[in-house]
Amino acid sequence: MSLYSAQKLLFYLNRDPAIQARFRESKAEVLDAYELTAEEREAFIAGDIGKLYVLGANGQLLMHFAALLGMPWADYIEAMRQGVRRHGPVRAGIYAMTTSTEEKVAGV
Repeated sequence: MSLYSAQKLLFYLNRDPAIQARFRESKAEVLDAYELTAEEREAFIAGDIGKLYVLGANGQLLMHFAALLGMPWADYIEAMRQGVRRHGPVRAGIYAMTTSTEEKVAGV
């Protein structure tokens, strides 16, 4: 349920100017309306794109959230890479890693 709540929050943050404004004013108030784990909550407060990615957040939703945070595209991509380096493989969602971070997949 938590990953769903995190992605639902991202969806609304990406589309609703009123929620964006409230988030800028009081992140805690907005986050309280969603069933988030402590890790998810901390990542939202910190604007930690990499941690949210590792926790399973959809990259397209994160891309828009990064823009809301004022993060340039190259920094967004690097934040996801850093998230995996710092916090380990993606744990859930469609990007869940089934290989080690050292193993090449499809030659990449």
